Amino acid sequence: MRRMLGIALAAVLLTAGTGWTYPPYGTGAMETGRVVPEDIYWAVPAADVLIDAGHGGVDGGTHYGDIMEKDINLAIAKKLYLILRSYKVRAVLNRTGDYALSDDNRWHAVRSRHRRDLSQRRSLTDEIEARMFVSIHVNWADSRDRGALVIHRREGRSALLAAMIQGSLNRLQGNRTLHRPSNKFYLLNHVKAPSVIVETAFLSHPADRAMLTSKRGQTRIAEAIAAGIIAYRCFAP
Repeated sequence: MRRMLGIALAAVLLTAGTGWTYPPYGTGAMETGRVVPEDIYWAVPAADVLIDAGHGGVDGGTHYGDIMEKDINLAIAKKLYLILRSYKVRAVLNRTGDYALSDDNRWHAVRSRHRRDLSQRRSLTDEIEARMFVSIHVNWADSRDRGALVIHRREGRSALLAAMIQGSLNRLQGNRTLHRPSNKFYLLNHVKAPSVIVETAFLSHPADRAMLTSKRGQTRIAEAIAAGIIAYRCFAP
């Protein structure tokens, strides 16, 4: 509710400052007799990167005791957002608190809360016409696996983005992991922009867990992901 009130207030301030009003529903700008400036007709930000903070709210993701994946994802995503903005990269963060994006989805008439959550993430990416989609997650395994794994959709630009991020995280974590394509994930199959899921490290591994749960470690992970994104933009501006 507070998020919706914030959007409504922004819309009121916008119309008050520009002297125009929204056209009646179902009519175009020209039909009203007043030309609405194209850059504000749809007051939705454009983005170079949509940062997807995985899980949230009732969906905690994986966990180790009371350490929840959703909280780690959000902490890293926020740091990544700030780093990218400092490099003048237009980044948008789709979750800024502990809530499920399915709560905002009133348009997808399915019973599955999980599917509404995923479709809301995909819809926002399309709505703001993001040029790439980077989803932040934490991994878990019963084995001693450690380090980052970047999963990407099966297409060239996504593979290039994954390679850049994977290489940057490998250098940070001392690994030689290869990025992997997949067609098993809803978001990778439905988001139109180059898309990757970044499994930042294994919460099940003691050394990885120490990195994931410290502010310094989270910052270093965010810096590595940002470096990969910036490297990708050099090849695909």
